[in-house]
Amino acid sequence: MNNAYTDFPLRRRLMVEGTSAHRVDPLLTAGELLSSIRGPRGSRHPLARWASELADLHRTADPDAVASNPAFNRARADLVHSIDLWIERLVPQHRRGGTVHTETMGSVIDRIAAAQVRAEAALNHSTGVAEPLVHAAWHHLAELVDGYNDLAAAVITGARRLPAPRGTTLTSGDNEHAG
Repeated sequence: MNNAYTDFPLRRRLMVEGTSAHRVDPLLTAGELLSSIRGPRGSRHPLARWASELADLHRTADPDAVASNPAFNRARADLVHSIDLWIERLVPQHRRGGTVHTETMGSVIDRIAAAQVRAEAALNHSTGVAEPLVHAAWHHLAELVDGYNDLAAAVITGARRLPAPRGTTLTSGDNEHAG
């Protein structure tokens, strides 16, 4: 059976930079995530496909009209939700002990895709990488990628947990431990 949940290698290894690298299956490494946002689109991993689609949305959107573009916002929300549902299904959520993160993984990946597109645009419309706006855009992307690495490791180890995707409900046993 081919579907988004089984059409990729289930055992992936992500080593997070730093003194204590952690395994975070089945997420993408930050490098794989950025590669899927930049292209080419060779990966069969669902997160790579959705990250690529988010980047394509950001590339084609008019930055001045994004807030008032319901088609863009709907497509973006649908992709973020697909990521969140996939994460909810395949990544263990340690409901007891770990503090809840303020964003879903789909939101984090969306912000990375948007930042990558903005950094590319800043570089393409500049006279060089030394321009302050170009440097600021790439620095912001690097901070988001570091945050992704930290969040991925923390979620897998149980130190953090992700908020439930929109439209899902907690079971009665989860309610007493939410927060």
